[in-house]
Amino acid sequence: MTRMQWRIWILATAGKFFEGLVVFMTGVALPLMVVEFGLSAAEKGVVGAATLAGILIGASALGGLADTFGRKRMFIVEMILFVVFLVALSLSPSFPWLVVFLFGVGLALGCDYPTAHLVISESIPSKDRGKLVLSAFGFQAVGALVGTAVGYLILANLQDVTAWRWMYATAIVPAILVIIGRLSISRSAHWLLEQGRVTEAQQELMRLLEREPKYPKQVHLDRPAEEATCDQTSGRKRGYGQLFTRKTRRATLLASIPWFLQDLGTYGIGIFTPTILAAALGHQTTHPHNLTAIIHNDILAAKGAALLDVLLIVGIIAAVLLTDKIGRIRLQTIGFIGCALGLALAAFSQALSGPLQMTLLVIGFMLFNFMTNMGPNAQTYLIAGEVFPTRIRGKGAGFAASFAKIGAVTTAFLFPVLLAQIGTETLLAFLVGTSLAGALITWLFRIETAGKNLEELE
Repeated sequence: MTRMQWRIWILATAGKFFEGLVVFMTGVALPLMVVEFGLSAAEKGVVGAATLAGILIGASALGGLADTFGRKRMFIVEMILFVVFLVALSLSPSFPWLVVFLFGVGLALGCDYPTAHLVISESIPSKDRGKLVLSAFGFQAVGALVGTAVGYLILANLQDVTAWRWMYATAIVPAILVIIGRLSISRSAHWLLEQGRVTEAQQELMRLLEREPKYPKQVHLDRPAEEATCDQTSGRKRGYGQLFTRKTRRATLLASIPWFLQDLGTYGIGIFTPTILAAALGHQTTHPHNLTAIIHNDILAAKGAALLDVLLIVGIIAAVLLTDKIGRIRLQTIGFIGCALGLALAAFSQALSGPLQMTLLVIGFMLFNFMTNMGPNAQTYLIAGEVFPTRIRGKGAGFAASFAKIGAVTTAFLFPVLLAQIGTETLLAFLVGTSLAGALITWLFRIETAGKNLEELE
């Protein structure tokens, strides 16, 4: 690994870090926003979903532009957009503008889903690609912890309704430094070669591989004639239509549908797990009548959330260590099956009572969180950036991320309603089915990318 390769990796971790930071900081900031703008329950829901909806749109609408304008350019543009909307968010004059600016922040973060993956995967040795892409992805959890900590520190020192503005403002200067850093990275030789700019591709590859002692001393790139012919043929289909040709349809299905099914479970479970775990970990007061009871419930919920966070982090560490050894497809399939088993234990616990019910419930959710981060949550992100040809890699990864976020947004709105109407046991049984479907689709449309360079995959 050269200095430039490490620089690219470090700068690519920033997007995932800022995503975790902003999303979790919004949870801390929301009560203050409610007071300042007098938000209703529905408006609180809109604020919570605005960034997620922006990610949904930005992943494909902006991320796909990396195929047209280049990886580096969009890598810089997305962070400029992030800073502009972050500044505007800190100065929001009203509720409508607050939603617009949160959505804009989401657009920038959505663009980062494909571009960060591409700048890493197109510049990193094949044997290390999986672990380094997933290590960058893991910074989402780091950002989440930092976002929550920053929110509470500011509240502790500035007990004012406007404190939420300072929370978001803390990310502005670090984001500007990331922009400056991204200006200096090398461009993708894969993309330049795909554009027919062979000389520039060779120069950028030499920049990427610059080291002492100098190795390689010379780089020669050539584009096979059949590749150019293939491009001319595929040129008849423009835009996202290229993802559904006979040659790319399988990759699109593999990248999109399992990710969608995974987000259904992960985002849905995330809504009500802390409450259930709070009850499982202690004697929760069902209807708090005073401040002491409310604080008691919050402490129990915090313990449950902390327990889950540990399993999520352990899961992503396992994914980093195993993805290049076991392979993406096996880990994703095993992970989906493990998620189904964890949810089945939690569903079965609903028919029991007493300590056994709580034990099975806790074990079920712990297993789910470990398996989802070791398997589908990590591997779907990784696979989506590897299975498409260079000319549509940005579009493919962006489409897969957007399709997945449809599941996230849908479940965020519908889950509480379904929970009330059909009950916990039935809903968990449904998610067992979606997890098993994810395992089946992963195996049926499998394309193993571990250990293969991008030229081989192409």
